[in-house]
Amino acid sequence: MPETSVGTPALIEWGVASLALPGEAQSGDLHFVKQVRTGALVAVVDGLGHGAEAATAARAAVAALERHATESPVPLVERCHRALQGTRGVVMSVAVFDRSDRSMTWLGVGNVEGQLLYGDGAARSGAPRAGLVTRGGIVGSELPRLHPVVLPVASGDTLIFATDGIREGFADGLSLEASPQHLADQILARHGKGTDDALVLVARYLGGAGTRG
Repeated sequence: MPETSVGTPALIEWGVASLALPGEAQSGDLHFVKQVRTGALVAVVDGLGHGAEAATAARAAVAALERHATESPVPLVERCHRALQGTRGVVMSVAVFDRSDRSMTWLGVGNVEGQLLYGDGAARSGAPRAGLVTRGGIVGSELPRLHPVVLPVASGDTLIFATDGIREGFADGLSLEASPQHLADQILARHGKGTDDALVLVARYLGGAGTRG
């Protein structure tokens, strides 16, 4: 689905697929997507463990992201860390697409995996995609030193965030001609472990040229 605000062309379109651990009423894996005037924020949050306490921690992180969605990734994660004091804590990865310079800044704490697949099929920096290097830690109790990475992005580049309920290798063999929602559904169906909460978020950069189907 395109994500936009009134009077602002959509910068991304996105889709999400998720499943709670069988037997649990709530999932501790949540997502947050918001487009603002300067760009778009994309985040995936995984509350430690599963069940109600994990979901409570994840919701607190999403609420902090909502309150501060115009900030850059480092202060965003730091605000989540403060908001989550006393909770079970979360691991999370965030990305901010900047409208002005066609860049994406991302960082991760813990094991929410991130992949950026280049839409033009050409290798940049010697590879057809880039992987997020996350830092060990827990947002809410053990925040590591944060090292955001800035990457140039082009129209059609596709970001995928996946929690640890998704097996490794989920980005292999994907067709970027498919919609973000189709890709998210496909990854969950093919790579979901079934032994934990699972969530996949796929966001495609549109280059600020408006929405597309």
